Order: sequence, then structure tokens, then C-alpha cells
Amino acid sequence: MLNILTGINSTSSALEAERIRMEVISQNIANANTTRGVDGLPYQRQQVVFETLLDQQSGGSINGAAASGIQVGRIEKDQRAPRMVFEPGHRDADANGMVAYPDINIHEEMADLITAQRAFEANLSVVRNARTMAMQTLAIGKR
Repeated sequence: MLNILTGINSTSSALEAERIRMEVISQNIANANTTRGVDGLPYQRQQVVFETLLDQQSGGSINGAAASGIQVGRIEKDQRAPRMVFEPGHRDADANGMVAYPDINIHEEMADLITAQRAFEANLSVVRNARTMAMQTLAIGKR
């Protein structure tokens, strides 16, 4: 069967990966001031690591090259040390009055969020263009 929407599979995997990336970034922003998580430690910033897929099992090839996609390989915790702030009245303060806050830079997270959003929009544009081309191809066949 002829597949006229060859780029849709890789684009859909990229859309899903960027969606997960935006969710992780949103969690980082929401927990920027979380001093105690379920493990009793300050929240640790998380980041998404992508990996590429090659569609060799199903024989999906485009001009002899394997069709590729992207997926989330793993979500890993950033190993930055917590930010220590002097707040002696805080419930999580140590004996010296220091509170450990996650080392999350809101500006960095917002820049990452904008980058992920732009990548998501670019992939949506690919889907729209593929749809338009498919519709024009079908219109040619009707004539």
C-alpha cells in the first residue's frame, strides 16, 4: 500500500516527546519552592533525555533510508546541590536556620518551555502541510 503521509509517524512521535518535555518543565516550575518531597528531601529538577528510533523492523523506508522518529529515552534528576537560604523560622530549617530549596532557575525553565513549545508548533506545522498535500493529491485523483 502506498503511504502518502510518510512523515506523520516521526512527527507524531516528536509531538508526544515534546508534550512530555513540557509536562516535566511545568513540574519543575511548580516545585521550584518545594523544600520537602515524599522522600523528605527538597525537590530535584528533572530533565528529559530524547533518543532516536529507526523503523527497521517494519521495513518502513523512505528512498532506501530507514524512517526515524524520536521518543523520550528517560527522565533524569539534575544533580545540582540544593540552594541554601537562611530562614530560621521555617519548618524545614536545620540547626543553623538554613533551608534547602531546589536549585531551579525559573528563567531557564521558561526558556526551555518556550523552546519545547516552538518545537511542538513546528511539528504541528508538518502535520498540517502533510494533510494539505494529501488533500491536493486526492483532488488530483478525482479529476
